Amino acid sequence: MAGVPETTPADLPDLTGLIKAYDVRGTVPDQLNAEVARAIGAAFAEVVVLPEAADQTPRVVIGNDMRPSGPELVGAFAEGLAARGVDVIRIGLCSTDGLYFASGSLGIPGAMFTASHNPAEYNGIKLCRAGARPVGQDSGLSAVRDLASRFLGEGLPTAVAQPGTITDQEMLTDYAAFLRGLVDLSGIRPLKVVVDAGNGMGGYTAPAVLGTEAGLPELPLEVVPLYFELDGTFPNHEANPLEPKNLVDLQRAVVEHGADIGLAFDGDADRCFVVDENGDPVSPSAITALVGLREIAKEQAAGRPNPVIIHNLITSQVVPDLVSAAGATPVRTRVGHSFIKAQMAESQAVFGGEHSAHYYFRDFFFADTGMLAALHVLAALGGQPHPLSALAEQYQPYVASGEINSRVDDVASARERVIHAYVTEQGAGPVTTDELDGLTVSHWDGHPQWWFNLRASNTEPLLRLNVEAADEDIMEKVRDDVLALVRQES
Repeated sequence: MAGVPETTPADLPDLTGLIKAYDVRGTVPDQLNAEVARAIGAAFAEVVVLPEAADQTPRVVIGNDMRPSGPELVGAFAEGLAARGVDVIRIGLCSTDGLYFASGSLGIPGAMFTASHNPAEYNGIKLCRAGARPVGQDSGLSAVRDLASRFLGEGLPTAVAQPGTITDQEMLTDYAAFLRGLVDLSGIRPLKVVVDAGNGMGGYTAPAVLGTEAGLPELPLEVVPLYFELDGTFPNHEANPLEPKNLVDLQRAVVEHGADIGLAFDGDADRCFVVDENGDPVSPSAITALVGLREIAKEQAAGRPNPVIIHNLITSQVVPDLVSAAGATPVRTRVGHSFIKAQMAESQAVFGGEHSAHYYFRDFFFADTGMLAALHVLAALGGQPHPLSALAEQYQPYVASGEINSRVDDVASARERVIHAYVTEQGAGPVTTDELDGLTVSHWDGHPQWWFNLRASNTEPLLRLNVEAADEDIMEKVRDDVLALVRQES
């Protein structure tokens, strides 16, 4: 670049610890600060926005969660975009699925400033192309990382002759109306709902979608709010409902208030966890099956007889069982939102679910939204007379271990011990195996019924084990036998 000394790649800032495979995430200000955000904004313009705009005015929509560092980072990122001739629409506070809605409905790329459930000192950016299509390592994020690093090392290029504009727009009302238009709750029986927002963005979106703050008609819901105050320091508990300790307050409140259901959202409110009237968690696999069957029925009623439902390979066997029985096609994928989103688009799937409580909808731009999944669960519960525990029972017939992590010195050797015991020797009887994502060994077609998946972490010397079986004793035996092999000293 003119006037800037040439640098070699070794001289450039290393952003690999900040810009990962699927998003940008790091500590503020040492990893992510205004200077870095400005460079990433300019790089995003060059790599994604300008090529995608073609002959149209290039535009990007930006939102942020409640973290204190968000506004400054958004401002700098917007400056980087505008300096490359891109018009910026800032929608301010929003959930991640609120940003996906803005990208999808406006038909332009987007950037969401959030670190999801990470602690307060973190922030990050989730980037998407027009229509909420993901930007990951293989779809532009690596190029954004490399160019941002060059901009930081050599300086930003000279601003274009006509910089872009930066304007503000409110989209919460449209987001709430869009979701409510996808699920009819007007005829359900009255329900008492405890919502734990964990001081995250659920405290902003839930009143708009479930209440009347967005000017929508009142629903037959009595919402009991828990930690709705937006506070990026998370003073009550981590905004990560995947950890059981972070569900304790919700479980207690559901029982104390005699509520019909409890909903918990993570920090950026794109995931939703459910507990029943007894305070017992309803597994995300059960929610995947419940919502999937609702979407199948809607498709079949519209004359589309064989819809596709996506599930990752560690969701319960009940998901493909029920999907197939309903006359639809289950498609099994690797773990991770990028794989789910890619498969959703490729298969034109109507719905997809993960064990981590990410739920994806064709009618929501193939993106994930915990709030829409929550609406489906409320509609299903309120459309019949039984408590949620009874409704969910049919979707939870098997016993799962949950994900168990083992730190091992030699991942490859531990994996080989498991393969030798379960595949080479076949001491457990005939099994089927696959390596779609780690090692899956299944004895589901035999007796007793069980399967397990063993996956290596991408970043740590860990092996992650998930086991499911027809009953508790079988699950515990398989779990303990596999863990003994994994944790055996070489």
